[in-house]
Amino acid sequence: MKETKGNLWEAKPQFIRCITTNGTIKKNGELVMGRGNALQAKQKHPELPKLLGQYIKNSGNIVYYLKEYGIATFPVKHHWQDKADIGLIIQSCYQLNALLDSLNKPAVLPRPGCANGKLNWEKEVKPVISTILSNKVWVITNERS
Repeated sequence: MKETKGNLWEAKPQFIRCITTNGTIKKNGELVMGRGNALQAKQKHPELPKLLGQYIKNSGNIVYYLKEYGIATFPVKHHWQDKADIGLIIQSCYQLNALLDSLNKPAVLPRPGCANGKLNWEKEVKPVISTILSNKVWVITNERS
């Protein structure tokens, strides 16, 4: 794992952009994508909530790679209202590593679970995921942070 500052959406095209997600599907079948980088992804690609809602309904709250968008999901919460779950983040780290190994691509990932997920980067998240994530993953901090 490497750290950098910047904007997720301005990463070089060879990087997969990871968006942090939850596992909540609304009555209309859409994934809740109402805040943070998930909301930004929804605004760029309005069809994503329906597509991801279907994926999660069929296969669970796991990492998904959406090649046509250059995006991978990175689950951090089970329900959108919950605090982020460090166990789910760990699981997502292993899944992301496997995905990147299979594609031989790097990824940019916002600090998982640290904004709307209410976890502390330095104390709760970084010490755990820095030992798991491969060096193909760049954890990005928004340049305004």
